[in-house]
Amino acid sequence: MWPALRRASIAFAALLLLPMLAAPLRAEPLTPLRAGALPALEAASPPLGLAQLDGATIAIGADGAWRLDPGAAQWRALQGGPPPRTRAVVGDGARAFALSADGSLARLQADATRLQAQALPNPPEPLRDAAAAWSADTLYLAGLGADGAPRVYQRPLGDERAAWTAAPAWTVPGTPRTLLLQTRSLFLVLADPAGDADALLRWTPGEAAWRDVGRVPGYVPAGAGRATGQAHLLIPVQASAHAPARLQTYQTITGAWAELPGAQLPADALASAAWPDGLMWARADGARTQFATAQIQSNKLRLHWLDWVVIVVYLAGMIGIGLYFYLREKRGNTDSFFVGGRSIPFWAAGISLYAANTSSISFIAIPAKAFETNWQYMANNVIAVFGLVFVAIWVVPLLRRLDLMSVFSYLETRFHPAIRMLASALCVFVQIGSRMSVILFLPALAIATITGISVFWSVLLMGGFTIVYTAMGGMKAVIWTDFVQVIVKMGGAIFAIGFMIWGLRGGFGQFWSTAMAEGKMHTFDFSFDLTKATVWGFVFLVLFEVVLTFPKDQVLMQRTLSTKSDKEAGRSIWAFAAIMIPGGIVFYTIGTAMFVYYREHPERMNPLLPIDATFPMFIAAELPVGVTGLIIAGIFAAAMATLSGIMNSVATLISVDFYEKLHKGHTPQQSVRFAELMTVVVGLIGIGAALLLSKFDIHSLFDVSIELAGLLGGGFAGAYTLGMFTRRANWQGVAIGIGASIVLTLGIWTLRAVHPYYYLAISIALCIAIGYVASLFFPAPTQSLEGLTIYRRRGASSAPAGHLLPQAGEGTASGDQL
Repeated sequence: MWPALRRASIAFAALLLLPMLAAPLRAEPLTPLRAGALPALEAASPPLGLAQLDGATIAIGADGAWRLDPGAAQWRALQGGPPPRTRAVVGDGARAFALSADGSLARLQADATRLQAQALPNPPEPLRDAAAAWSADTLYLAGLGADGAPRVYQRPLGDERAAWTAAPAWTVPGTPRTLLLQTRSLFLVLADPAGDADALLRWTPGEAAWRDVGRVPGYVPAGAGRATGQAHLLIPVQASAHAPARLQTYQTITGAWAELPGAQLPADALASAAWPDGLMWARADGARTQFATAQIQSNKLRLHWLDWVVIVVYLAGMIGIGLYFYLREKRGNTDSFFVGGRSIPFWAAGISLYAANTSSISFIAIPAKAFETNWQYMANNVIAVFGLVFVAIWVVPLLRRLDLMSVFSYLETRFHPAIRMLASALCVFVQIGSRMSVILFLPALAIATITGISVFWSVLLMGGFTIVYTAMGGMKAVIWTDFVQVIVKMGGAIFAIGFMIWGLRGGFGQFWSTAMAEGKMHTFDFSFDLTKATVWGFVFLVLFEVVLTFPKDQVLMQRTLSTKSDKEAGRSIWAFAAIMIPGGIVFYTIGTAMFVYYREHPERMNPLLPIDATFPMFIAAELPVGVTGLIIAGIFAAAMATLSGIMNSVATLISVDFYEKLHKGHTPQQSVRFAELMTVVVGLIGIGAALLLSKFDIHSLFDVSIELAGLLGGGFAGAYTLGMFTRRANWQGVAIGIGASIVLTLGIWTLRAVHPYYYLAISIALCIAIGYVASLFFPAPTQSLEGLTIYRRRGASSAPAGHLLPQAGEGTASGDQL
């Protein structure tokens, strides 16, 4: 095994040392515009505005309205029309509103024959030069009052009778041109009173004031522009009042502008509106109105054959490792399949722990989070290291001495078989629903971005290969493939950082100065705001998730249970802790480097892609041939390392906690065959969950994974604290604590009162508190707890493995101490 690993490491190092033979950075955008035209409209007067409603194009004039269905050759007149004094129409491609001269709004709805306008409550005062925008649940209106002072109002979008309430107004002089909403923020373009280029302001609901984020590179036509993707604005910009408008994108994270070639709005354009992946506009042509469109083209960046060779070699290597252990191991006992025969060196187990903890979420979603915000979540890594020290000394050796395969076996011995099966079932559900789905979908999104292969086939490809080598090789294959995968993914990540910094005009100096000036490496937030991820939140989370309930994670614990002794198990945690901070720095640095890189090269971004696709886009568009394949292999490695661990661990739980408990008289060979079958079944269910997840438009998959794990994963975790750190807790109280914590956490989730990062810790804390109090209403445990808690009898020495399990009826230990 070792010679093969050494050869793989040498080959990988050679690839890293290849010269960076990248093609010169191209100046053109990756996404040019495709111009198009719609049928002309014969009408007595030109339209006041345009909108997209239910897939149809609606033109609205002072004396009527017209509808153009997709593919139709001519417009059809509609009954009804906009309210009197309508001066413009604002829409986002799904909803549309008529905006009157005094700032009042009416919701527009259209069917095949009629346009209907439903008036909304008037704002508290008439507004001139008003502009409107909306989120999923709130409508915003900005304009100038009768005194010329700025006003901003907001109201719930779903309640037609709700009144307007005041929101913070901007303080710089200027007349509103357009109001847009993107990345949970409002962006207001203001005409400069002195005639200079328009100003751009930003306000995020909840903040006290608007921020000036710079000048527009020209002038924006009134009411023009739209949000696109998850972090871009598409805005027509004129060099002068009578010049055609060039379509430009504004990146809301980097604050950079980029021009898209291929189409321009004429200077005499009457109105513009959202068009699928672009804009449409109208212009008068005598007695007719002409319509034109501009659509962003998002071409897939195909892989070179050398990239495919690298990927195929990697995948073949993973299958080879699984086949090696399949042929080598006799499969005569479950000990070999589930815990690698308890023969894994501590350093290999530690590296495997890190591999399992750094999935595709780390490789894709964390760089995206650092690109969008800063290093605030890195504080969790730092604090978690201190928690792991406690785990290595107290928790892991205790469980390792019990020679468990399923960590939930402890809950049966300490409490009751029902607690074991309940906790195990919840763990299986959480691993498949909140982890496997996200971990499979993220790299599938990346591969679809890079290669053009659909998300469907990408999920099947990754999931299928992982199922094969995990089912064949068992835990030994999982751990040794993890070892190779850590080398691949960390090497690819470091190469990507170096390449981005090398591509900057100012090199490392520019990277560092920009990151510092923009606060992109800000890590520690000591505020007490429960709606944010702060240091105190991470301390709270680490206390409950790591220090008190580390054993709840079968995926991680199974690796420590595979070591040779309880001392080696503790050392594996030390090795894991030693890698965690430098590894985290690498992934967060990718996001910071992307911010600086794309701030200098905004034309190289694709405004249609989600934020989570930023790093995959960089891999596909910028890296040299061969290296792209290497980093895609790293993406595979990041996902497959965690997936294989989840598949093996969940198969272990189903086999040990359910099959072996319910199917009496089974043989070891039958248990192993059942576990192999469950590995396949679990993998297929995970693939299905990932495909379901791909149907939703999710802003940050990193946040989603945290939220799902918090809602469902904390209920059973508190059982370990009650078991290991108390002697009074009993199985009845623990069952009540588990159920109550899940229900209450779901209630907190509906209120959105705290940041999702707190859900897991809150759920665990509720389980501990409610479970302990509920235990007081039932008899205390009567069996011996020796070896099952962190307490021991005075003068007692550690019993050898196999003698720690108490016998029923021994009585409760007395005189316990730490």
